[in-house]
Amino acid sequence: MTGSPRYAIYFAAGADSALSRFGAELLGYDAYTGDELPFPADALHVAPDWRDITADPRKYGFHGTLKAPMALAPGKTEAELMAACATFAGEARTIPVIRPVVDSISGFIAVIPAEPAGDLQQLAADCVRDFDSFRPVLTEEDRARRKPEKLSERQRDYLDRWGYPYVMEEFRFHMTLTGRLDVERRGPILEMLRARFATLGLDTLAIGRIALFRQDDAGARFRIVGEWKLVS
Repeated sequence: MTGSPRYAIYFAAGADSALSRFGAELLGYDAYTGDELPFPADALHVAPDWRDITADPRKYGFHGTLKAPMALAPGKTEAELMAACATFAGEARTIPVIRPVVDSISGFIAVIPAEPAGDLQQLAADCVRDFDSFRPVLTEEDRARRKPEKLSERQRDYLDRWGYPYVMEEFRFHMTLTGRLDVERRGPILEMLRARFATLGLDTLAIGRIALFRQDDAGARFRIVGEWKLVS
């Protein structure tokens, strides 16, 4: 994909939330406004190459994935996807509430739930199912890009069924703050991020909204183009 947009359904905490500001400042990018932001001094102090460390998550904006990035299937429109988001958000459900912590996950650092959260797993599974009609059929090229030979059998099955391997039981909610880090670098950076996160005083976090992110082309960053509060 070079010229067509991609869309993703993510959790974002709200433009005015302390958590959104925390993530945007560390990534140097605000997905609500599209603005570049200066990196915090303590991040640059612990890692002078902070721009490189955060290059990958910066492209996507600070978020928690619910439905992974996808182009639109033939005949589907952004307006229809927005309408589907509004319908989804308006369906009564239990709003997941997690205890957020900063920790390492698969070699990178992210805000994650401190304990398993069944309601959050259900919300993500609902997103995967309910928005799947907007996803085009997985091409062989896209399948190969996911390196199926490195996936488990269940992950390969999910890739073929849902276009993405890390769904349903394989889903792990995370709001990414860095790219993958070598073990020897991870400790000081994790300590700094935990200290910054502690200043938020965020003991609980309700996953009470969905946001539609759009990437205009392969070289662009994702921007928030719509946001809806979930109904409980």
